[in-house]
Amino acid sequence: MTKDDIITLPAPQLRHKSDKVHVVTDQTRTVIDDMVSAALDWEDSRPHEISAALAAVQVNHMERIVIVRSDFDDKYVRDFTALINPEIVKYEGEIVHDYEGCLSVSNIYGKVPRHNKIRIKALNENGEEVRFKAEGFLARVIQHEVDHTNGIVFIDHIHDQTDAFYTLDEKGELEPLDYDEHVKNSRILW
Repeated sequence: MTKDDIITLPAPQLRHKSDKVHVVTDQTRTVIDDMVSAALDWEDSRPHEISAALAAVQVNHMERIVIVRSDFDDKYVRDFTALINPEIVKYEGEIVHDYEGCLSVSNIYGKVPRHNKIRIKALNENGEEVRFKAEGFLARVIQHEVDHTNGIVFIDHIHDQTDAFYTLDEKGELEPLDYDEHVKNSRILW
């Protein structure tokens, strides 16, 4: 798969819940490999961004599968961890507003409130249950991807339009978008 296989809003699939994976098979692992290929191809086309994670729905595969980058700080570490049927079993810590973007929401970023600590359970690529705690950016990324499996996109969490939406300039810096001019009337987002 390539970046061209990543669907973007207003694709209706992004607003539907994904199906549970009942048995992890070779086909499941092929989907995971395809997702990694698409995420990395997208990243290779974007000099100022990394592909932090991807949900299967974003490549038009309606199963509860997500991949999460193993190292967010080093763009040259291109490994991802697969989480199958990921579920947040507990939200902890504070709610923090921070910037998010999405491979399925072209060139729009926003400040989204998320818990800074969560507990997760999922299956790994071998079908074994894994449970772990996540904090900070990893917790944010996992919440974002679990939302995708439930038909929720990050912009759905932004309720205060003042200084809420951004785009990247040519240097990779976030700059505010005028809500009324660029966002409110955009059919792309809704």
